[in-house]
Amino acid sequence: MSDDAPRFPGESAAYREARNALLEAELALRARVEEVAVQRRALPLGGEPPDYVFEERGEGGVLQQTRLSELFADGQDSLIVYSFMYGPKMERACPACTSLLDALDGQVAQITQRASMAVVARSPIDRILGWAEQRGWRNLRLLSSADNDYNRDYRAESPEGSQLPACNVFVRRDGQVCHFWSAELLYAELEGHPRHMDPMWPLWNFLDLTPEGRGDFFPQV
Repeated sequence: MSDDAPRFPGESAAYREARNALLEAELALRARVEEVAVQRRALPLGGEPPDYVFEERGEGGVLQQTRLSELFADGQDSLIVYSFMYGPKMERACPACTSLLDALDGQVAQITQRASMAVVARSPIDRILGWAEQRGWRNLRLLSSADNDYNRDYRAESPEGSQLPACNVFVRRDGQVCHFWSAELLYAELEGHPRHMDPMWPLWNFLDLTPEGRGDFFPQV
């Protein structure tokens, strides 16, 4: 690195040498992340999904049915759908999904300036909203997939009915909705946790900055 690289109070030459070596690795990682993002954006269109009907509470708390195609805001052609683990037989929602959504609730107003977004769970809508109230969520668009096959079709539910944390992106082209991307690391053969949502989840990225790392920590609610 150049002689004008950052220096901090009391650091040793050994520290600076190791930190500069790490910086080279971080630069390479950043470049690779950009390469993968370019490759992702170049994906061809996936299949056309059924126009699923979800339930949500609209203005004034009125129960309404909303189709997948209606989740695209005017002027936006990308839709992000996160499925969180809260099935009707679960006593409470998944703590990890809840942790992610705690953070997302504060970011969704910025995200939806560029792309539409919705959060789906298998429980009835009023049960989902009850959990949201406990967590203080105010901004997420919450939908129930209790009466459709969305979770099963888009890998948010196992054949046995267990809930899975899935993220899918849909796009609209000339009025037609198509599937675009899914966080498929969840289904890959990997040792340990697939970390398929890590890039979107502040918790793990901050813990990875510390000497202790993430370890075997698991968020509680």
